[in-house]
Amino acid sequence: MSETLVQCVRRVVLPVTLLLSVMVLLGVLVTRVFARSWPFTAEDAVNRELAADRTSGWNDVSLVFSTLASTQVIVLVTGLVALLLFLWLRRWREPIFLCAAVSAQALVFLLTTLAIDRRRPAVEHMDVSPPTSSFPSGHTSAAVALYVGIALLLALRARSTPAKVAWWSLLLLVPLGVAMTRMYRGMHHPSDVVASFLNGGTCVAIMARAILDRSVRWGRAKLAPLAPAGSPVRG
Repeated sequence: MSETLVQCVRRVVLPVTLLLSVMVLLGVLVTRVFARSWPFTAEDAVNRELAADRTSGWNDVSLVFSTLASTQVIVLVTGLVALLLFLWLRRWREPIFLCAAVSAQALVFLLTTLAIDRRRPAVEHMDVSPPTSSFPSGHTSAAVALYVGIALLLALRARSTPAKVAWWSLLLLVPLGVAMTRMYRGMHHPSDVVASFLNGGTCVAIMARAILDRSVRWGRAKLAPLAPAGSPVRG
């Protein structure tokens, strides 16, 4: 087995598979084992309270955040940022990291929804329900993977602590806003969005360890430079 394949299995496939197992286990616990236990019995009240407090202004704000995490926007922003990163840094490491993190969370999300069948909150839904389970929130996990991934890359390039804090603070607002608005719009329970932070955040961590860590060798090691003519060859 090649070194590249071994690294891929060890640093990407196995961790993502473990994450998928954890997500499915959490889904089983939330929807079956502890469905009638606190705090999950209080989730419906949270959704009803959010629905009762809807206003035209907050409806517009929630639509903006929900749109920022829609599939079309996530794909568009991921591709655009990856291209800009390549043009800026002139290397593939950072663009691949971002695309891999977003793709991994999407895979875990889709497979989890196939295993966990949870109905959406019993309130008026402000969006058309996609044919997936309520657990977890695909919008939220995608927003976490994309915008936290961008924050990580920018923070790593920042030269001062205030700049790092600014990038993190600014970009973390997006997934937090998405999580709140998905509940506000009646599309997800609180536990759905909490699980999505685990999914998206873990995928960012997995891909950062596998791709951004420069101590990780992918493929063959570089060949040693040729010895000068006439120098002894060491076996």
